[in-house]
Amino acid sequence: MNKQIIVLLAVVSFLGCREETQTQIMETATVKTLAPVSPEMMETGIIYEANIRQYSPEGTFKAFTKDIPQLKTLGVNTIWLMPVFPISETKRKATGGADSKFASEFPEAEQSKYLGSYYAVSDFTKINPEFGTIEDFRTLVKTAHENNIYVILDWVPNHTGWDHIWLKEHPEYYTQNEKGEVIHPKDTDWSDVADLNYENQNMRNAMIDAMSYWITKENVDGFRCDVASSVPTDFWEQAIPKLRAQKDIFMLAEAWEPELLKDGLFDMGYAWDRHHIMNAIAKGEQEATAWHAVIAQDSARYEANDILMNFVTNHDENSWNGTIKERMGKASEVMTALSYMTPGMPLIYSGQEYDLDHRLLFFEKDSFPHTKGNMWKILEKLGQLKVENEALNGGKNAAAYKNLSDSKDVIAFSRTKGNNKVVFLANVTDAPLKTNTPATGKYTDYFSGEPIELKGVALALKPWEYKILVSN
Repeated sequence: MNKQIIVLLAVVSFLGCREETQTQIMETATVKTLAPVSPEMMETGIIYEANIRQYSPEGTFKAFTKDIPQLKTLGVNTIWLMPVFPISETKRKATGGADSKFASEFPEAEQSKYLGSYYAVSDFTKINPEFGTIEDFRTLVKTAHENNIYVILDWVPNHTGWDHIWLKEHPEYYTQNEKGEVIHPKDTDWSDVADLNYENQNMRNAMIDAMSYWITKENVDGFRCDVASSVPTDFWEQAIPKLRAQKDIFMLAEAWEPELLKDGLFDMGYAWDRHHIMNAIAKGEQEATAWHAVIAQDSARYEANDILMNFVTNHDENSWNGTIKERMGKASEVMTALSYMTPGMPLIYSGQEYDLDHRLLFFEKDSFPHTKGNMWKILEKLGQLKVENEALNGGKNAAAYKNLSDSKDVIAFSRTKGNNKVVFLANVTDAPLKTNTPATGKYTDYFSGEPIELKGVALALKPWEYKILVSN
């Protein structure tokens, strides 16, 4: 080959490599690094519960991942993934309740449609193949992080499915009856799972190791721990410090017990009592005074820096107790707004943003249409206020909460932090009314954008109408 041609090819190759290298450097420089979990991110936190199986017709990680950037527009900063692990075939559930049946009890041609409970885990360190591959999971986490959203896994510490390798290799890890038989959790109908024995230290260590895998190897940001109060508190005292030593993480307990939020254990618990009162007020079974009482109760039993998750629905409520519309009817929107205005962190459950009005099947494949309607707009506005106005801070340094009414018909309170103040007023009855509030000053009606001055004049509210007033 001509020497000049060889030299020319070498120069072109060098320039091409240099350009490619510069491009890689630029791309690396533009990649955003997600800040570690911190108290600051909890102040404006909005959590999204992702039911991968039912989120889309495909029921895959890929189908959910493509929508993650949209969740950012709702103010979501944390995604809670329902269990992503393989589900046991043995004793796979087909129906729930006291008279529940296993898939094996149905004709063979029907059995494949019964997918079982997400909470009957057969392997704590593997991915459910129904959802995709481990690479698909990693892409989901990476996409979330690129959108400044944390990812926590739904962890199932109380039991395993009947196919779990521990049952074969370490039966001592499980609770056994007087005959030496492994049993399902006592006083439950959870016959598709085997109860774990927390008196066994080796089992505890294996559980911690499995949790550590997801933090250190798969870059997840924490856990939502299923029925956390059914596990001895001293296990969490043993496990959580070890997990936190490896990475800054966010820990959510499906529990209300105050002791689980003490001494650096869980960051957040469930506001179960608030949720039940919301349902009761919506049904006309309780009055607004019940809301005032539950807030007073929470103030008395929790420490100032404890965080609770406020919710109007979740996977259990939707599948077993009814949709938001079924349980709350005309009060659905005001209760959703209340979950954002109250100290703590609001939850959005898969489909809620799309006006979900369907009980999603629990043991079979299901899905919902992704049509953006009224609720998307409402959640977008509420999310914007939650994220941008420190008067709605709900973390360890939450904005102050002050009750503004003792009425049996009206929920009214203010939230204040720094120079920011938000007033919430809600008629929680089926009748129109006028209400006074001791709050004074100039405000903006958040949804209408209209100015409003509070000076002791009664405000008219339609049935189930609410107002969010932002101080000027």
